[in-house]
Amino acid sequence: MDDGVIAVEVAFARIDQQLIIPLQVKSGASVADAIEQSGVVNLFPGIDLMHHKVGIFGKVCSLEQLLQPGDRIEIYRPLKVDPKESRRQRAAKSTQ
Repeated sequence: MDDGVIAVEVAFARIDQQLIIPLQVKSGASVADAIEQSGVVNLFPGIDLMHHKVGIFGKVCSLEQLLQPGDRIEIYRPLKVDPKESRRQRAAKSTQ
């Protein structure tokens, strides 16, 4: 039975708070449509979709990506430290 809507989730996490918002969106909706419908940007004004990457189940995608039933859209925070640089710093400290 296709009633023209699909169930998805929008997820965003900060260090101090995590949020998963379940939604019903129209079939053919994009990642951007679901994020807008979720209201997550109003709840976390620091989200800037021009700079934050988004993905579905851990795989980066575009805001134009069309959604499938059950998709979990994730909004990723920018990294404060490059993981490679962090490993180099830890290795340098351990050899001192």
